[in-house]
Amino acid sequence: MSNKSGRAGAVRKKSRGKAVGSGGQGRQALEGRKPTPKAEDRPYHPAGKAKAARERLNAARDRHGNRGGGSGERAQRSNRKPVDTELVTGRNAVLEALRTKTPATALYVAAKVEMDDRMREILGLAVGRGVPVLEVMRAELDRMTMRDTVHQGVLLKVPPYEYAHPLEVLDQVEERGENPLLVALDGVTDPRNLGAIIRSVAAFGGQGVIVPQRRSVGLNAAAWKTSAGAAARVPVAMATNLTRTLKDLKKRGVFVIGLDGGGDVELPGLELADRPVVLVVGSEGEGLSRLVTETCDVIVSVPISAATESLNAGIAASVTLYEVSKLRAARAAVSE
Repeated sequence: MSNKSGRAGAVRKKSRGKAVGSGGQGRQALEGRKPTPKAEDRPYHPAGKAKAARERLNAARDRHGNRGGGSGERAQRSNRKPVDTELVTGRNAVLEALRTKTPATALYVAAKVEMDDRMREILGLAVGRGVPVLEVMRAELDRMTMRDTVHQGVLLKVPPYEYAHPLEVLDQVEERGENPLLVALDGVTDPRNLGAIIRSVAAFGGQGVIVPQRRSVGLNAAAWKTSAGAAARVPVAMATNLTRTLKDLKKRGVFVIGLDGGGDVELPGLELADRPVVLVVGSEGEGLSRLVTETCDVIVSVPISAATESLNAGIAASVTLYEVSKLRAARAAVSE
């Protein structure tokens, strides 16, 4: 009879490790797990991602917006809602804002931006005033401006514009002994028209612009850019009710002149040019509203060729301001 132990398959192999009984094989699975983390403590959870984003935002505020305060002050401020800011774009506008010491929170400059005299002065003024200068890629400036304006490689963040009160602007003009020349906008919604009007007011001796609180554009980045820096010198006032504001100006001796293509009086030789006046410019499509038209002392039209239907708000205001300034200068020379 053959020895079965000589067969390889009949030999019991020795265990290489300690024998484990069946009772210990599921011990780890039976052990209790740790408490489930909160949703905001799980980095893959939407709540956790939102928490991480808030922490990054607070850290950025501490670096750029809350310098000079202690850690407790920064922690207290980080819980507040972020303060809205306005953007000033374009080299002329940014330079003028820095020259007039407009409050600024940060200056963004595109990497490898082409340097000229304006850029050198911008950087010098920003560094001298302690404004943080941040170098970013040009694509980031495109994103910040939403591609709605040409930034020319430079962008200045400023606090929200503080609009003056229309009667306060008139008070300041009279205190300086100047003859009031103001422009009011009735439903102008294009920021480029607002910027062009501000620039024309500065060029032709005007002292302020009035915008209504409703149905009108405000002083945004596009308006700053189009004004070429004039917005830093010409005050912009906001009227809660434009019709009521115009009536208040009339009580102070200011003549209200409306601009409309179907006006009764043509602009050349305007008799009221040397008086205190406020020029009211209507919206691009509808012109002056009914209530504003009824409030005006006179409606003036700019004579144009029959081949052209109308002028936009910015050009009409510029032509009228030029004519008023020319008539004032001529009558002042005659009186001397």
